[in-house]
Amino acid sequence: MEAGGERFLRQRQVLLLFVFLGGSLAGSASRRYSVAEEKEKGFLIANLAKDLGLRVEELAARGAQVVSKGNKQHFQLSHQTGDLLLNEKLDREEICGPTEPCILHFQILLQNPLQFVTNELHIIDVNDHSPVFFENEMHLKILESTLPGTVIPLGNAEDLDVGRNSLQNYTIFPNSHFHVLTRSRRDGRKYPELVLDKALDREEQPELSLTLTALDGGAPPRSGTAQINIQVLDINDNAPEFALPLYEVTVLENTPVNSVIVTVSASDLDTGSFGTISYAFFHASEEIRKTFHLNPITGDMQLVKYLNFEAINSYEVDIEAKDGGGLSGKSTVVVQVVDVNDNPPELTLSSVNSPVPENSAETVLAVFSVSDLDSGDNGRVRCSIENNLPFVLKPSVENFYTLVSEGALDRETRSEYNVTITVTDLGTPRLKTEYNITILVSDINDNAPAFTQTSYTLFVRENNSP
Repeated sequence: MEAGGERFLRQRQVLLLFVFLGGSLAGSASRRYSVAEEKEKGFLIANLAKDLGLRVEELAARGAQVVSKGNKQHFQLSHQTGDLLLNEKLDREEICGPTEPCILHFQILLQNPLQFVTNELHIIDVNDHSPVFFENEMHLKILESTLPGTVIPLGNAEDLDVGRNSLQNYTIFPNSHFHVLTRSRRDGRKYPELVLDKALDREEQPELSLTLTALDGGAPPRSGTAQINIQVLDINDNAPEFALPLYEVTVLENTPVNSVIVTVSASDLDTGSFGTISYAFFHASEEIRKTFHLNPITGDMQLVKYLNFEAINSYEVDIEAKDGGGLSGKSTVVVQVVDVNDNPPELTLSSVNSPVPENSAETVLAVFSVSDLDSGDNGRVRCSIENNLPFVLKPSVENFYTLVSEGALDRETRSEYNVTITVTDLGTPRLKTEYNITILVSDINDNAPAFTQTSYTLFVRENNSP
């Protein structure tokens, strides 16, 4: 036990020397690694021992571990080989969605002496998704009097891949009366527009059937198709027209369900059924339909579930106004979600050094990281502890902190400390999280035996005394 205690004390002294000499807790320069998604568990990313300039046995002796945000561990570190391996198959679309580049940030924590090495892993997209249309069939009604050059919006396809592997263009067949244009939205999504090249004649051909194909840029490319069925109509002079081509609204993420966030309005100069308008979402995604409801008569757009800024911060919703003759007009509603402070800060404890020998000089007692899912001031945090404790919090790399003793501790005076770490964000209202750590002080032999009193009086009796 004494030998183990001395070894433990020496390790703490080495750590203390590292801190006193001003060694940067950030350690070596950060590195970027890359791996293609869908690689199997155990895939070799890099040899960390080599990259850190350490022998494999040094990596294990220094208690190396991989630390990343959240509870999901994407990596494993082999102390036998020094290799950084995948702990699970990575799905770029699940981890990053449409964000590109897809970067996973992680740190290498060396605990003896304490050192951090920040790293990042670039997850490279592979072409593992084909473009998919929201509807396999589209039904259009086009007046026979429609002039060549008229543009008709079509429903778009989606491809979960990014970059060149994402959806690139559309084609149509046969194209005796039409060609298709590929347009890009402000959010990067590509959608098709059907352009009339040759006038239609309902008496000659009342119906047409076309195949719309969406192609991505992979090698080899993937594709998806939808059928377009066109009914040629007799003249209905006027199509509905919206008051605005674009509606832009901002909505707090805690807005109550069933709230009306915008009302769209269209008009039609025709009378009777040709002038009666109904509203509907135009090829909306499942997420849009689960989040909003559109009243087909009034044009009121309501929330049907709570918004979450951290998950989706904007929506682009296409709306169609259709009259009784089958003609329609299009408009777009852009919903910007405004963040509110609805996520308390989180604290993740990496290591605790307890018990700590008494009379030790400044010692690192705990290492932890903090985070907050909110944005702006709502996501900025501050850490604090009680003022009457012989400890201090010191910021480290990125969102890491260390709890350090200010000086030597005396077990005979106090053998245990209960430390409450308070993490508070800067939002309105301010949210906080408290985390309790118990620090024990271990005894060392620093007190000699002492008599209970300083002097004694002795009485000696002779053997022949009565």
